[in-house]
Amino acid sequence: MNKTPERPTVTLDSLGCKLNQAEIQQLARQLEAAGYRLVDPEDKADIYILNTCSVTHIADRKCRHMLRLARRRNPAARLVAIGCYAQRAPQELAQIEGVELVLGNDRKMNLLNLLGVTVTPPKTDGSAVSWQQSGRTRAFLKVQNGCRNFCAYCIVPLVRSKEENVPLEKVTALVKGLVAQGYREVVLTGTEIGAYNGQGVNLEGLIRRILADTPVPRLRLSSLQPHQIAPSLVGLWRDARLCPHFHLSLQSGSDAVLKRMKRRYTAAEYRRTVAFIRDNAPDVAITTDVIVGFPGETDAEFRETLDFCRELRFARIHVFPFSPRPGTEAATMPQQVSAAVKKERTGQMLALAKESARNFQQGFLEKTMEVLWEKESGGLWSGLTGNYIKVYIRSRENLTNRLAQVKLVKLYRDGVWGEVSKTG
Repeated sequence: MNKTPERPTVTLDSLGCKLNQAEIQQLARQLEAAGYRLVDPEDKADIYILNTCSVTHIADRKCRHMLRLARRRNPAARLVAIGCYAQRAPQELAQIEGVELVLGNDRKMNLLNLLGVTVTPPKTDGSAVSWQQSGRTRAFLKVQNGCRNFCAYCIVPLVRSKEENVPLEKVTALVKGLVAQGYREVVLTGTEIGAYNGQGVNLEGLIRRILADTPVPRLRLSSLQPHQIAPSLVGLWRDARLCPHFHLSLQSGSDAVLKRMKRRYTAAEYRRTVAFIRDNAPDVAITTDVIVGFPGETDAEFRETLDFCRELRFARIHVFPFSPRPGTEAATMPQQVSAAVKKERTGQMLALAKESARNFQQGFLEKTMEVLWEKESGGLWSGLTGNYIKVYIRSRENLTNRLAQVKLVKLYRDGVWGEVSKTG
């Protein structure tokens, strides 16, 4: 009697932005549908795939570490590196012991054809990976790819230069499919989703169609640029299904630094954009990115950024010490800031980031908000509100992927402690 061969196992890992997460989820669905079995790293998969990031030298180092760690855990596994680092410096990754396939962004979605393994797909109803299989409650959906802005510090246009937009009809079909699989929240992402243009339909038109044509319970956007915020776009947040959360990259609060960075706004324009959003989107969280130690940044310019961030009361600030990226204009600029100064300024900005996050969370204590439960550890559950506050409770129930009305009662860890009033 012939024994059915076991399906090859795959572990998928990702570093970096939400776009990388969207792509790794897309690959997961493709691999599962093709007959591969997805497993955790502890299960010693036949194939380990890392979607790499190269936005900073630290990201590069983490990618190399993860590949070497995967090799030590399971010397028999085939290692595959894909993504931005693989696009920028494939030879560096190919030199790591055990790495047998390196695919840049222009080839990684052809991964299935390049693995060289023929698999008999399992008999299913044809649906893609569900949240129960993937262990995720939020789906990241890539709707756009590519950037040609060439900010002075950014390597993204060098590793994601080809601009692509997923057609509107395909996006709505994908959202419907994700909702049918059980996902309660879909995050639209891309290299620059504010520049979305699918067959003449812009981002605003795309969101309108998703809200009109799909039953998605919660819809969230990834990063936007300040100049992409229009009154008609913000007006869509009257629909409660749109999460009141805008991530607007700042990078610096100094006009002189913004000019050297080749950003497309001034501090005053950014301030007006934030004020408009807050006036028209109740309970909104504004999160941002800040680079400290950009070439030529003086003490006075850094204080401008620090004061600006304190004034704008961000819900969350992602802090990055400047990292020169090969091929970018900023990498060869004079007056590079010393590592010691960058470290000191990073510490100051991180302290403000922590203070700002706590102040934002404090403002919602005693309010009841909807939470999507995601993770459990030792009976302690955590989830996110629509405006990106992390909430904790203790429960013996399995709350994974359930929406609940929760009263926020006190600050706890990196978020707040909640009391559940209603679960859906």
